[in-house]
Amino acid sequence: MELIDEKLERAKKRVEELKWFYANLMSYIVIIPCLAGLNYWTNQFQYIWFLWAAFGWGVGLLLHAAGVFLSIDIWGKRWEERKINEFMQKDENNNPWK
Repeated sequence: MELIDEKLERAKKRVEELKWFYANLMSYIVIIPCLAGLNYWTNQFQYIWFLWAAFGWGVGLLLHAAGVFLSIDIWGKRWEERKINEFMQKDENNNPWK
């Protein structure tokens, strides 16, 4: 039963990650054209400043996609477990009362 609960929790977490990625993508699709329109309205693209926002957000969106679809685990669960074990080991080695 415990294995099924773990699978269910992982599936729910995956769905939540996908939901946040798609929300981020939809925001990008809506907001960047609005910024482009504002850019054109204010200076007729004499200086195309909205591209800075599109590029920065786009890089973040690509990293988000890599994390969701390629399962790149930079600071995920395995990293957390390794760090917890590392800190526990350091604490145990530095304990003068053992």
